[in-house]
Amino acid sequence: MRETKQTLIYIAKRLALMVVTFIAIFVICFVLIRLLPLTPELGTGDMEVFYIRMVAQGRMRKDPSSPTGYSMVPILEQLWNFFANLFKPGNEFPFGMSYKIEKWASPVDILFSRMPPTILINVYSMIIAIPVGIGLGIYMALKKNKWQDQLLSVLVMLVISVPSFVYAFVFQYLFGYVWQILPPTRASSSFGWFSPQMTLSLILPVMSMCVGSIAGFARYTRAELTEVLTSDFMLLARTKGLTRAQATVRHALRNSMVPIFPMILGEIISVLSGSLVIENVFSVNGVGALYVESITTRDYDVFQFVAMFYVAIGLIGTLVVDVSYGLVDPRIRMGGKKA
Repeated sequence: MRETKQTLIYIAKRLALMVVTFIAIFVICFVLIRLLPLTPELGTGDMEVFYIRMVAQGRMRKDPSSPTGYSMVPILEQLWNFFANLFKPGNEFPFGMSYKIEKWASPVDILFSRMPPTILINVYSMIIAIPVGIGLGIYMALKKNKWQDQLLSVLVMLVISVPSFVYAFVFQYLFGYVWQILPPTRASSSFGWFSPQMTLSLILPVMSMCVGSIAGFARYTRAELTEVLTSDFMLLARTKGLTRAQATVRHALRNSMVPIFPMILGEIISVLSGSLVIENVFSVNGVGALYVESITTRDYDVFQFVAMFYVAIGLIGTLVVDVSYGLVDPRIRMGGKKA
């Protein structure tokens, strides 16, 4: 009961710290982004609509002395207006609006419209990377210091050392243009997200994303399992009559999964996030590509919302990983003090 109470207190403290951290990062990003020049050219089209919406968001006010008839509101007042409009009933654009990517659209709608391809790529890569990486790490640990382990260890280190976008360019060049086995870019969503054409076109980006994850899981699994296999309790299990396979499956694997399971949770949470480079290489119109596009087009509200989305995913992922350590291994007391 006492440990449960300590766990709940620890989680509550971490949640409070996460909220404070998110607000602090948000305020910093808000101020820096709003200090960027917002010229009327960003709202090409119906300029009157542009100014009306800027006034409604509390970013501009009418100013007869200005050449345009409107002037910018001070930053701190904009911040206050943002939080006031955030909880204002009937507000159509609580997080601002897009000026370039999708004219007058809400950043929330734009982000969720870009989610499907990002989720598909990350889910496919996770389904491949987790079992293959862990299986490869187990094989390396069981073959410790043999030629198989040494060869695979060198390959794993080489793969980890090379950025994932390098594999993306190599795969695209070889499979997409030289051999012409797979589509070099993503198929149109008009085929359907689970159509054969779409699945085939997602193979290359999935390969590019899961190569590094496979190497990472293999490396950590090999290191943890190797340490467990040389522990005293494993020697005791063997002396009690268990075979090496039985001792490995019943005891070694369970203990070695303690630091690896949080990594798997981190992979699951990162499904919503995208790859900034790989999505652009393969023309995947996902969250990562949206983030880059919002920067290049200077669509400030979309950029701010997507940036805060990434921050939230990172903070939630860190919290879940930390809490999972105590759930996986009861020996870890969250929030407990040293005796």
